[in-house]
Amino acid sequence: MNDNDTKRIPRLIAILTQLQTKRLLTAKSLADKFKVSARTIYRDIKALEQAGVPIFTEEGKGYSLMEDYRLPPVMLTEGEASALITAEQLVLKNKDTSFIKEYTEAITKIKSVLRHHTNDKVNLLAERIHFRQNNNDEKTSNYLSDLQYALTNFYLIEIIYTDEAKTKTQRKIEPFALYSTQDNWLLIAYCKLRKDFRVFRLDRIQSLTILSDKFEPHKMTLKEYFEICTEKYSPTPLP
Repeated sequence: MNDNDTKRIPRLIAILTQLQTKRLLTAKSLADKFKVSARTIYRDIKALEQAGVPIFTEEGKGYSLMEDYRLPPVMLTEGEASALITAEQLVLKNKDTSFIKEYTEAITKIKSVLRHHTNDKVNLLAERIHFRQNNNDEKTSNYLSDLQYALTNFYLIEIIYTDEAKTKTQRKIEPFALYSTQDNWLLIAYCKLRKDFRVFRLDRIQSLTILSDKFEPHKMTLKEYFEICTEKYSPTPLP
């Protein structure tokens, strides 16, 4: 086995892993990731096809795998996959770059054996979880897993909530995103009672029920939400 083969085999395995992680990948994105030419990627894809890997080429779009083709399976429930994605966001705040690198690569391998619909949900969850630096112990709650499920499946939820003034209200809300501060887990959701987005502390939720009704996914991203909040609540500049 020559040196080129030694380098190529790990790359072929890595390309296969990448193809199982995302629905569609272009030759350019693969070439950029592995720092090779697009022509090399074309040859690698052909080699995988000749080895029996069912790769589909969509002209002008990229490569995808047959839905049911998988490496030896890792059987994870959606809740287990969501827990790993939540942990990944915490790891990304760690100061040790080697720890981040190893954990991120491990998560990529786990994603590669999930079915597309589960992968879509964990990728959505990764985009909708945000952590701020935490120096203190977080307050506990029992609803994070249920909220993750409702968020990624677009289920309306009903809660009994106690506000800062100790007033209890019953709310129907559309979960949008989750994030953590130094004090607590927070839920961003569209509140049907207030007809606007509101932030709910999980430790103030007295009860939570996932309803059978679904809501239309919100087109706004979490980044856009924070930008709107910054603009809305920032002091008005003096003339």
